[in-house]
Amino acid sequence: MKKKVVVTGMGVISPIGNSLEAFNNALKAGKSGVAPITQFDTTGFDVTIAGEVRDFDPTLWIDKKDARKMARFTQFAVAAAAQALSQAGLLTGTGDAQRIACDPLRTGVVLGNGIGGFEIVTESFHKLFDNGPKRMLPLTVPLMINNEAAGNIAIVYGIHGPALTQVTACASGTDALGQALDLIRSGRCNVIVSGGTEACVVPFAIGGFQMLKTLSTKRCNEPAKASRPFDADHDGFVLGEGAGVLVLESEEHAKARNAAIIAEVAGYAATNDAYHITSPELSGESGGKTMQLALEDAGLPPEAVQYYNAHGTSTEINDRTETKMLKYAFGDHAYKLKVSSIKSMTGHCVAGSGGLEAIACILAIRDGFFPPTINLDNPDPDCDLDYVPNVAQYGAIDVAMSGSFGFGGHNGVAIFQRYH
Repeated sequence: MKKKVVVTGMGVISPIGNSLEAFNNALKAGKSGVAPITQFDTTGFDVTIAGEVRDFDPTLWIDKKDARKMARFTQFAVAAAAQALSQAGLLTGTGDAQRIACDPLRTGVVLGNGIGGFEIVTESFHKLFDNGPKRMLPLTVPLMINNEAAGNIAIVYGIHGPALTQVTACASGTDALGQALDLIRSGRCNVIVSGGTEACVVPFAIGGFQMLKTLSTKRCNEPAKASRPFDADHDGFVLGEGAGVLVLESEEHAKARNAAIIAEVAGYAATNDAYHITSPELSGESGGKTMQLALEDAGLPPEAVQYYNAHGTSTEINDRTETKMLKYAFGDHAYKLKVSSIKSMTGHCVAGSGGLEAIACILAIRDGFFPPTINLDNPDPDCDLDYVPNVAQYGAIDVAMSGSFGFGGHNGVAIFQRYH
């Protein structure tokens, strides 16, 4: 029998709020976090909007001196981890001397990240080309590399178990949670800090995605309406940033310390389309099989799921293909599911999406609501499921599924359920 894995803490840094409460309230209100880009001058860019994290002060969670040695994606991750560990009641000490309050060798970190500290790469390349190598940032390498978010969480809180980084593009956050689930089920760890983080609202990333023709350009003058998953007028995704971090524990470890258990991580599966470097497999069969494998891992029938949190990027190819995935996996039950994409509000936070969307699923279960897909005014005829258009709906949820699908053909699906 598989060991139960539960969630005891959650932390959020996002375009719609920098705390769990703010994030939850924004989801229920259908609030958009998409606005004009402020982090760089967008002159010459076709894309001038993004889901930026605003009013972020890292020193609320991180020592000022330490924060200066972290790239933005790492600051996001450490701040979200601080929130999650605090909610889980797993910190001891005060201020900068806080440490993990459980066996540090049996505690780990598994985070998803896509592209590391891109703002550091950009700044250092400018210094290299303009002034030579001796003018580069001394900490260029340790600031930019993907593993530094997980490494810094371990350093800050004295976590001595595995500190791993999952890089599977947009599926990274969900795959990190799946890897954490397996580490706890196997008995290698009792506690894992897991989720995803990303901070790529920088010229290089916007320019690169713009050249791929994947970003929305039609509504830069009305940014809050630009991300519109499953709508007939979708014209590309909106890049976002942020971090969603969860504390996962074995059930026996959580019960032994009388922790407040929020939900259970019931199942997970990962596959690869082996089809195309940017496009999903178009029949939906590959992604649909991933959903079926996750249900099998959870020991649940398709009919047990009430809510599916969609990858829902607001691109024609993703929205239509993901709809096919759901029909393949769920059959007639797909039409009874509530399906929504919070990317309509946050934008696409790349590796941060998996963590944020897992938290959205758990909040939905906890509070009994279905987050809306905002800007869904005229559904794409090929997207004919119930996508909770524009306004949150309320009702009991026992089981929620979240899907993430990344460049390279990566498919990750996680299932969360009410803890019994």
